[in-house]
Amino acid sequence: MKTALHTRTRTRTLPIFLAFFVMGFVDAVGTLVGFAKTEFRLTGAEAGLLPFFGFVAFALFSVPAGVLADRRGKRFLLVLSLGVVLAGQIVASLSVSSYGRLLGAIFLIGVGMAALQVAGNPMMRDVSAPGRYARNLTFAQFLKSLGSISGPYLTTLVIALGLPWHGIFPVFAAVTLVTLLLSLLLPAREAEPDASAAERPASIASSFALLKEPSVALAVLGIFLYVGAEVGLNSWLATYLSRTFGMDLASSATRLGPGLFFIALSAGRLLGSFVLNFLDARRFFRWSALLGLAGLGLLLVGSRTAALSGIVLCGLGFANIWPLVFSLTIESRPDRSGALSGLMCMAIFGGATLPALMGVAADRMGVVSAFLVPLACFAYLTALAFLGRRSAAA
Repeated sequence: MKTALHTRTRTRTLPIFLAFFVMGFVDAVGTLVGFAKTEFRLTGAEAGLLPFFGFVAFALFSVPAGVLADRRGKRFLLVLSLGVVLAGQIVASLSVSSYGRLLGAIFLIGVGMAALQVAGNPMMRDVSAPGRYARNLTFAQFLKSLGSISGPYLTTLVIALGLPWHGIFPVFAAVTLVTLLLSLLLPAREAEPDASAAERPASIASSFALLKEPSVALAVLGIFLYVGAEVGLNSWLATYLSRTFGMDLASSATRLGPGLFFIALSAGRLLGSFVLNFLDARRFFRWSALLGLAGLGLLLVGSRTAALSGIVLCGLGFANIWPLVFSLTIESRPDRSGALSGLMCMAIFGGATLPALMGVAADRMGVVSAFLVPLACFAYLTALAFLGRRSAAA
């Protein structure tokens, strides 16, 4: 009986875990910027539209996707979002004859990925065993990071086989199609909303009304700052190592900057999925925030050894902030999981704004000063972790 229960649980979680792997494909857009810039002879600003279009999709469509999840169900949104992602990948697979066509395909993929995040993060709660939501969401983020890692390596493999760089899209489309077909087999069981929620049809206005609740507003701001800090760190580490310690931007600065950060991030997520088997999620949130804060502090010391140690600590500390904030917020209001997911996924737009703020700081005060921005973000997240702990005790 117990074996049959575990088998059913694995059957339900497999498509969701695969969906998180697919979510990681959106990070491959950063890898494609250089290829697109060369092929279409773009300026830096024009090439920068590729990742920007992805973030804009999250800002515009996450909350409407959350409303759709509340009204039609998260499983419906999951299948629909995978279909939209697949459509964008097919468009890019058939032809990338112009930059406008590529931007259109990336925007379509971004819309699907925004909805996929809105559906997948809270749906993990529906398919997880009791008490395993935070753990499973952390492991899902690890799988997402594997999807992110696959982008650069698969792109170089495609090129090595003699195919054009955009030949990566058919590969992505094949994985997305498999995930879509498996998702169609998922049972429609979801967490039941309470009666009062059922009497109030979800809407964009009612979703934004949740921000009047202090705990929700603080969590959404936390997601905004976390994503901005992560993207900003990944964007500026190589430049920081190059300018501060004279490392080669094309090799050691990139390997020991964003490369080392990303490896530590992936390792931290895998480690987190193990630690959450016996450590309370709120307590783990507190330690993760403190670890990230310490790592960012080491980047300001001015020592190469301290900086590299700080990058590793940042990766380990940053790794589990998203699933912890997300799962704790959803657990507090499971009846509005779709709307809450939409608001928090909308906050991913922080990845488009805070790196730009770091750029302004770097131009005016030097590249080291740019890291005061993510340091301030993690000071807030640390305060949020301790505030949540006191609220839980109360």
